[in-house]
Amino acid sequence: MRLSLRFVLPLLLVLAGIAYAVAPLIDQLTLGWFVRDLDSRSALIANTIQEPLLEQLAAGKKVKIQDFFNRITQDERLYAVGYCAAATAKILASRSLPAEIQCPQLERWQNPGRHLLPSAQGPLHIAVRPMTSAATADVAALPGQLVLVHDMSFITRRSEESKRYLFYVFMALGAAVSLITVIVAQLSWRGWMAGVRALLRGEGLLRRPEAHAPPSLPGFKPIARDLQRLISELESENRARDESQLTWTPETLRTILHGELRGEDVIVVSNREPYIHQRRGERVEVQRPASGLVTALEPIMRACSGTWIAHGSGSADREVVDKNDHVAVPPENPAYQIRRVWLTPEEEAGYYYGFANEGLWPLCHIAHVRPIFRSSDWAQYIAVNRKFAQAVMSEAKTKNPIVLVQDYHFALLPKMIRDELPEATIISFWHIPWPNPESFAICPWREEILAGMLGSSIMGFHTQFHCNNFVDTVDRFLEARVDRASFNVSFGGKLTAVRRYPISIAWPPDAELLQKSVPDCRRDIRQMNDLPPEHKLGIGVDRLDYTKGILERFRAIERLLELNPDWIGRFTFVQIAAPTRSGIDEYQHHEAQVRTLAARINARFERRGPAPIGLKIEQHAPPQVYEYFRAADLCFVSSLHDGMNLVAKEFVAARDDERGVLILSEFTGAARELPEALIVNPYDADQCAAALHLALSMTDVEQRDRMRLMRGLVAEFNVFRWAGRMLLDAATKRRHNRLTDKPDLLI
Repeated sequence: MRLSLRFVLPLLLVLAGIAYAVAPLIDQLTLGWFVRDLDSRSALIANTIQEPLLEQLAAGKKVKIQDFFNRITQDERLYAVGYCAAATAKILASRSLPAEIQCPQLERWQNPGRHLLPSAQGPLHIAVRPMTSAATADVAALPGQLVLVHDMSFITRRSEESKRYLFYVFMALGAAVSLITVIVAQLSWRGWMAGVRALLRGEGLLRRPEAHAPPSLPGFKPIARDLQRLISELESENRARDESQLTWTPETLRTILHGELRGEDVIVVSNREPYIHQRRGERVEVQRPASGLVTALEPIMRACSGTWIAHGSGSADREVVDKNDHVAVPPENPAYQIRRVWLTPEEEAGYYYGFANEGLWPLCHIAHVRPIFRSSDWAQYIAVNRKFAQAVMSEAKTKNPIVLVQDYHFALLPKMIRDELPEATIISFWHIPWPNPESFAICPWREEILAGMLGSSIMGFHTQFHCNNFVDTVDRFLEARVDRASFNVSFGGKLTAVRRYPISIAWPPDAELLQKSVPDCRRDIRQMNDLPPEHKLGIGVDRLDYTKGILERFRAIERLLELNPDWIGRFTFVQIAAPTRSGIDEYQHHEAQVRTLAARINARFERRGPAPIGLKIEQHAPPQVYEYFRAADLCFVSSLHDGMNLVAKEFVAARDDERGVLILSEFTGAARELPEALIVNPYDADQCAAALHLALSMTDVEQRDRMRLMRGLVAEFNVFRWAGRMLLDAATKRRHNRLTDKPDLLI
């Protein structure tokens, strides 16, 4: 042991000296990295604010410009902002701009290497940016220059932390190396001494040579497991810290792909396609379907590119594809490819209308509709899943693509892909609820479905409650090893991580959807529906599905008018109901019930003014829907059971005026994220009526307070964060797989 200490102490001293010597070099490298990062950030800020700044300059509103600059500098790192119209002009700036920065001296800060200005609170980074515009390439044609000053005091703090962490890392490294060296020395010494003793006793002299194979060292296996666990914990901590500092945008996703998944092959698989080509006489019309899945995923594919494999269901879909069944979308600015898969009427009837929507859909939604299972539908479901698996094989450019499988239509697909591409990273996301084991036991092919889903590398759900139900179901029906601490399932020699990924919408919303002002929307929508200017308006936007609680919503409105007759003739609820799955008997019956109930309620109350319910069973494009969102006083989401429900988040995103009230069913995933909404039980008509009355009577101040909180959450936890977390998890899993494929690196 004394000999080991003689080795350990010098090693620790040498490593401490190396850490001390390397620290200045780390400081220089860190400073250079941060300066480049601040240059990039300055360019991004300049591009973002130049349009509103030019508008204010054109209007000559200098006071508003200074207020605008002061609001921008509330960012903890952005210290000051200024604008110089000319070299001889007086700078127009925020209150915090240093006195050393004036228009005649701007050339000083434009020279390479001259971006830093000393100050009492620490160095300041100065960036001078000419005003540019995407509409013109002529920079000189635009007036003035923008000055952006960043506070770099945080760099000093991080530098000190880096030095401290570097020293600790070297010390830990020295301790680890020393510990391993001592262990190896002790084991080697014991083994050598045991061999000498055996030789002195005459043992082994007559043994066969094969008996002298070196013994294994099982003592190292716990060390390897501890190292793997430590690596996983460090990666999780680093990712959590990095995610909290990210602003999730399409550019963030591209950065993740280029940094974490450079050159990776990304494929999305869903039943519904994001763009449908329909023939209208002599012309082909492009439609975007009303689907929460498409709403969430389409911005992701624009950001990440790749290939989207989907069922080609449009009447003109075959006319516009190339010889490989591809079509570039979006039509106005192609960013990715759709690969269309063609289904026969028999396949579509059995796989989609049959097993998926008469079986799995009611099974997973507790909406009191009995699921129907037919062996013929199951056979078509298997065949279609295999057809999509073949499409994935043909589209994969590498042996280890990243495949994002979407929803309950493809429960068998992950295993089929895994069988053909064992190195693929498969992320499956289940967009609807997952039932408890007792409910799922109804399905005759429950084991096959679970085995198919566990072909995924990562299995995603909206809420932790659905993750818990899935793990419980696997534990009940499969011979699988379930780790409830880490939510990993080992089945068939493969590991599946079960994770919660709450889906959301793109933020900010498309500017086209918000270009019409709220007052104009209120006026036009009321004129369109023959309502007085001050008439109160509610809105509901759903597919005409029995899980959406439309009947319960109408009964709540009827109860409101019974309990509060003052609202009769002063409040109308417009229900936009997109037709869906009209070939299924249950949906036909549900549509008839909705029409009948709306007519009965209108007949009862419309004698004293406009009808209380405006039922619109037709497709509405996103701009039309957003116009209703912006015009309404409240939005009512009364789903009986839902995975997330993006209508609630779209209503919040539409209200940049910070007005309007969201009434939200407690049985949606969104209710766990938007507690500032009025949360209700849709089965309780009296409670829903009380929520409607409260929403219609709520003050502007309370509406603003609630809407601000909800908008802040939707902005931060947007769809790009949803996708980014899955892609980061995929990158981490790929690194772990490469590590475990080479176990000799751990020992």
